[in-house]
Amino acid sequence: MRKKQISRVIYPGTFDPLTNGHLDLIERSTEMFDEVIIAVAASPSKNTMFTLEERVQFAEQVTEHLDNVSSKGFSGLLVDFAREEKANVLIRGLRTTVDFEYEFGLTNMYRRLMPGLESVFLTPAEEHAFLSSTIVREVAIHGGDVDGFVPEVIAKALKEKAKV
Repeated sequence: MRKKQISRVIYPGTFDPLTNGHLDLIERSTEMFDEVIIAVAASPSKNTMFTLEERVQFAEQVTEHLDNVSSKGFSGLLVDFAREEKANVLIRGLRTTVDFEYEFGLTNMYRRLMPGLESVFLTPAEEHAFLSSTIVREVAIHGGDVDGFVPEVIAKALKEKAKV
């Protein structure tokens, strides 16, 4: 009989903002893995709406009901963060075949940089399949209602940022 390994997984992303689709994958991941770390990327090349600190705080707030989730900001290579956190699995969300092709390439690079690091691909629930942070930001910037796309605390923050 194989002994179950304790699995510490990372769900990486920019999360600008974290959507209900992201939250769906996080909640489902908590059922499959012992510990889920939401790794919020600094992403200096992206012009984010929210600061790294704000994005980490949002992730903490919307997952406070989940005992085995933590949120951490990081910069640099994801594989370096995975090593630091002693994680052996990455969670990646796939909405389209375009996402698959991109993530497949990344997975192969991660394996070269950190042998033994596995990727698990999850698809969103049907009601979230169209959601992306980019679309949600655009809706908010143009005064649209984002209440059904993001957790309440994030919807409020998006409305405030869009006013500025």
